[in-house]
Amino acid sequence: MDLDTLLLSRLQFAANISFHILFPTITIALGWFLLFFRIRFVQTREQAWEEAYYFWTKVFALSFALGVVSGVTMSFQFGTNWPGFMEKAGNIAGPLLGYEVLTAFFLEASFLGIMLFGRGRVSERVHLIATFLVALGTTFSAFWILSLNSWMQTPAGAEMVNGEFMPLDWFAIVFNPSFPYRLAHKLLASGLTASFLVAGLCAWQLIKGSATGGTHKALRTAVFAAVLLAPVQIFVGDLHGLNTLKHQPAKIAALEGIWETERGAPLTLIGIPDEAERTTHYALKVPKLGSLILAHDWDAEIKGLSEFPNAHPPVAPVFYAFRVMVGVGTLMLLVALWSVWKVWPQRTSARIALPRPLLWTLAAMTFSGWLATLAGWYVTEIGRQPFIVYGLLRTADVVTPIAPANVAATLVAYLVVYGLLLITYVGVLKYMAENPVKHAPEAPSGEMGKAGA
Repeated sequence: MDLDTLLLSRLQFAANISFHILFPTITIALGWFLLFFRIRFVQTREQAWEEAYYFWTKVFALSFALGVVSGVTMSFQFGTNWPGFMEKAGNIAGPLLGYEVLTAFFLEASFLGIMLFGRGRVSERVHLIATFLVALGTTFSAFWILSLNSWMQTPAGAEMVNGEFMPLDWFAIVFNPSFPYRLAHKLLASGLTASFLVAGLCAWQLIKGSATGGTHKALRTAVFAAVLLAPVQIFVGDLHGLNTLKHQPAKIAALEGIWETERGAPLTLIGIPDEAERTTHYALKVPKLGSLILAHDWDAEIKGLSEFPNAHPPVAPVFYAFRVMVGVGTLMLLVALWSVWKVWPQRTSARIALPRPLLWTLAAMTFSGWLATLAGWYVTEIGRQPFIVYGLLRTADVVTPIAPANVAATLVAYLVVYGLLLITYVGVLKYMAENPVKHAPEAPSGEMGKAGA
């Protein structure tokens, strides 16, 4: 297969999934933030909680809409760019994607309207339940999508028959070896992404003088959520790393720049990997720390890239992306600790006052979760190469025969559209933050309005 077509198809899918993943990463956790805001309003009847709920519901709806549109577009890629994948793995991928639609998308779509427009039209209990079901639907969606992605990383419960994967054990397929770690890692990443989005936009409102009572409630909630989730993410990331070392050692060798198998492998903090010369230039290393972190043993043997001829991922993208993910994650933890240190003395106050440097830092990190998520996703997906189903099916064997020029044209079109949509999305969030509705809108009058009072 023509290398240009393969490369362009990979770039096109990367562009599609990179854009799409931004929005589920927000909505998965933001739905649970909305549920918390709604519960607090029901418990306290404080208008500030209602304001927080109303504002962030609009952000959720905008993010959900872009996630749905880009998700539909991304699904076309299986037919246009990777027809061989569905031919060979459709018996596995088809049902899992179908379960995602049946149990997640329908649940979200069915109750999203009630969550957005039900205030005063349905009872408070029904409105609360609708918010819960929308949040649950976003989590179900993550469950099924990550089950399929994890199966592609650590395939189990199926066998090849006449060139097609045939399911043998659906429990083993769904709960494949890497799925629990990948799901937990993604849910926590979503929690941190949403936390910094909420904190960042609230900080921007405080800077611009457009804050409402809900701004203070949401900001306090976000920084406390971030400081709780970040350490858990580090713990889960360690467990995920142990699992990856066991099932995908070539990925570990690439992301750490380990060229030859060795015991007591050092940890490379920074450097410039050179695949042609099979070395890492200007490497700053800590002796034996690599083996300790990767295998929890100072003298553990870590397989090098030389053990996987023609079967390991490109080193530089995985190496750099992993360090971006870890670096941004560490910064998120430090900023969360700083924020809680300043917020804690004001935890019982209706309004909070934070130093300007902290507000600007939070505002600058509004989309830091996106950066960490994309970096982690690149580690996962590029690190699986050259396989589309790890160890069993190569990416080059399932790519489209379409001419490179056609793929290049659609790639450019996607990039232009997604670039414009992303700029518009950020611009709309900025406008919403600077021009918030000071109070939640009044419930409709009449009998239905009374029912929701």
